[in-house]
Amino acid sequence: MRKRIIPVRNFSQYSDCSRAAERMKHHVRHSVYLESVSLVQLERLHLILRDHLQGLSLDQSLAAHRGPDLNDEDLNKLSDDELDRRKAQMDELFERNRRRKEDPDFVYDLEVEFPEISVRETCSWDGEQSDEEF
Repeated sequence: MRKRIIPVRNFSQYSDCSRAAERMKHHVRHSVYLESVSLVQLERLHLILRDHLQGLSLDQSLAAHRGPDLNDEDLNKLSDDELDRRKAQMDELFERNRRRKEDPDFVYDLEVEFPEISVRETCSWDGEQSDEEF
């Protein structure tokens, strides 16, 4: 293994981290070494660097950028850019967990029993009405 140092030029505490990460990934000199590094990871490193320039410690920066729980977040309230970022994260998670026919542990028509939740949530349409009314 060989350690390489790639300088981060023209970056300040006010810089756009996603743009700086793209510039670094597509730079002529660095693209060969960064082709296996995801753009999300480079952007996160730039976010940590920007927080350091603003005076935050590493622990504070990591805690701030850990991200909210995706299950509890209201995606309707996000901006278009943030929504695209969340969708990309969900797509990446889906591809990681996806089972393909070529996988050695692939099982066709797998049935899974989920544990019963102790308190069932009810909705207004779960009433005792029958479908015959319609």
